[in-house]
Amino acid sequence: MFIAAEPGGGANLLVSIAPFILMFAVFYFLLIRPQQKKQKERGMMLTQLRKGDKVSTIGGLHGTIHEITDDIVVLRVNDATKLTFNRSSIDKVIQPSTTLTE
Repeated sequence: MFIAAEPGGGANLLVSIAPFILMFAVFYFLLIRPQQKKQKERGMMLTQLRKGDKVSTIGGLHGTIHEITDDIVVLRVNDATKLTFNRSSIDKVIQPSTTLTE
């Protein structure tokens, strides 16, 4: 005995795919979109770094930007110590510089 396929099987296909579409939408709005927003904000912060900004690195070192180029940042940790880092290793700006010079 054969059971004939019902016409309109497209609705069954949509019902079976709907949970996957819903899961993707949830992942997008809860995981992907916030991560992209955070990454964009970090990129903006890195491009706006200026000489004199007090910053913290991803390793937890605090210092003041002494020199800055496209991809290198020299931090002054105290009066005698200057350390060189990649620009991408800067985690956050603690206090922006008060001067507008670079």
